[in-house]
Amino acid sequence: MSSVKEIDVSRVTETVKELCIKANMLLPDDMCECIKCGALKEESAVGKAVFEDILDNLKAAENESLPICQDTGMAVIFLDIGQDVHFTGGDLYEAVNKGVALGYTDGLLRKSIVSDPLERVNTNDNTPALIHMRIVSGDKVSVMAAPKGFGSENMSQLRMMTPSVTEDEIIAFVTDVCAQAGSNPCPPIVIGVGIGGNFEGCALLAKRALCRSVSLRNSSPRYAALEQKMLESINRLGIGPQGFGGMQTCLAVNIEQAPTHIAGLPVAVNVGCHVTRHAQAVI
Repeated sequence: MSSVKEIDVSRVTETVKELCIKANMLLPDDMCECIKCGALKEESAVGKAVFEDILDNLKAAENESLPICQDTGMAVIFLDIGQDVHFTGGDLYEAVNKGVALGYTDGLLRKSIVSDPLERVNTNDNTPALIHMRIVSGDKVSVMAAPKGFGSENMSQLRMMTPSVTEDEIIAFVTDVCAQAGSNPCPPIVIGVGIGGNFEGCALLAKRALCRSVSLRNSSPRYAALEQKMLESINRLGIGPQGFGGMQTCLAVNIEQAPTHIAGLPVAVNVGCHVTRHAQAVI
């Protein structure tokens, strides 16, 4: 029989704080390498120059401890909570939001959250965060912070398709989302695609897909092949880096799939900019 591990929520607060700052100032190594590879593949002279600017910006942000983008995003926090964990010392949701508030305040990050979608009054600490929890086996807590800017988030779409849809039609939908987005999401972009689930579950799949390493393909050969087909289709659009034209409109496509209803085939496309950010730690 497994024993219960107690974790004081203050540790969650401190972890969230550190991850919010880290994610906004340092891209994951695999994302940096993906950008460097894109620069080598780009054939357009203007596109190559844009890639150089992007890489210079990443270096400057690291050297000067500055955000890699002026839009430091809405804080999306993923918690994978071991079923043998018991939290002590306070409310978990409050602890997470306290960590976000401290991260954005102490880290001097832009605060972009309004308390009501129509009243538009800034909360002045970038809370509340969007918090997604799931219970897993074990006695550890995995915490991921994924700040999401809205230049790219606004370009995302979801479509409730039917089971009669073909793979080519799914590819066409994902490609059309990118075509409509144009230069707005600051390409080269990363695309997270959710396939399956239901309306809200599909959108969450797409968000989780954006948080997967761009160096990892889907474990299913069929979906891995679909990721590659989507990537090639998007890059044929010729939008290019920052919309100036070129071969590298999209750096990676990540698909996450889930069981769905016999009458449906939902597909969500979550668009990420060239600074698709996330940072993770385990407590």
